[in-house]
Amino acid sequence: MKTIKQFFGTDQQSWSLLVIRLALGAVVLPHGMQKALGLFGGYGFSGTLGFFHSMGMPYLIGTLVILAEFVGSIGLILGLGTRFMAFSVGLTMAGASILGGHIHNGFFMNWFGLQKGEGIEFFILAVGLAIATLIGGSGKFSFDNLISKKLN
Repeated sequence: MKTIKQFFGTDQQSWSLLVIRLALGAVVLPHGMQKALGLFGGYGFSGTLGFFHSMGMPYLIGTLVILAEFVGSIGLILGLGTRFMAFSVGLTMAGASILGGHIHNGFFMNWFGLQKGEGIEFFILAVGLAIATLIGGSGKFSFDNLISKKLN
């Protein structure tokens, strides 16, 4: 029971944790919607899986990536299972920067199309926000707070 309380526990008055999880969820959600639903010019679930598989990624890992970005970002926004969602999103962003080849494109994002791809600056921010959320929890206005209060 103690482990469950720790999983949902957070500083229930923390505005900074609220801002961190909302920012991470809001930035990752459109990417998840591209992959899961085909919105914003994305391939959709099966198209994304096919693309990932063509890059050598197993279907299971591709499915987990899509779920992490889509379901994980929704969980972050709602503050539901926040630590698990932050871990999932952070691991996905770290994997994308290293295994997805972004690390080979340098630091900066490709704002003006002058390099061969996106650098790692976005991924560093996303992983940093995920780690902060993983450590601190959900903060104010979250379902985790409600669950934590019920467990106490």
